Amino acid sequence: MKSPRIVLLHATPVAIDPVLAAFAQGWPEAELVNLLDDALSADRAREADLGEEMIERFVAFARYGHRIGADGLLVTCSAFGPAIERAAAVLPVPVLKPNEAMFEAALAQGDRIGMLATFAPSIGTMEDEFAEESARLRPSATLATVLVPDAIDLLRKGDADTHNRLVAQAAPRLGGMDAVMLAHFSTSRAAPLVRERLEVPVLTAPGAAVAKMKRLVTGAQAAA
Repeated sequence: MKSPRIVLLHATPVAIDPVLAAFAQGWPEAELVNLLDDALSADRAREADLGEEMIERFVAFARYGHRIGADGLLVTCSAFGPAIERAAAVLPVPVLKPNEAMFEAALAQGDRIGMLATFAPSIGTMEDEFAEESARLRPSATLATVLVPDAIDLLRKGDADTHNRLVAQAAPRLGGMDAVMLAHFSTSRAAPLVRERLEVPVLTAPGAAVAKMKRLVTGAQAAA
């Protein structure tokens, strides 16, 4: 049996290395294809809300990923929730939001969930998605979000060390949570430093997403 082809849809290059590392650890047999359109994140940052034109652009991006043989599509940028939902509705293979599996894991830990974010335009859609998941899995859950300004700009300039340090310095503001999530794939590289600052589970998106994609794709192939 050929290896499943998983197409990774990136809107920023800083998300690529963390998800590749997660696949290397959690599903090395998968054949990975990286598609990058970094104009998406730049243009998204200029929009207060995700408009129809941007949604259509993203769906076209996902359709191309399916056309080249994807058995599953994993989106690695968290600012496009409604567009990912649209793509999932029109494509016949699994299309995963970057954070849905991490939300499920966090809600299993308790009611008080914290989130460290570095890309402000993504926060609104992520909080909406979290509310949907909590309504389904744990209606009593609450989410507290802390934005770490400037960190992602430093990461894009190649200064990962300062990015990680700024994220870790903000972590104690979420003390007392039952779990803390690192909002973006790019933020996951700060996990070791954040865990030094907190005594609660610190969850990252890439590993949880890889595990869920593997379950969905291998289950579908076994049933075929």
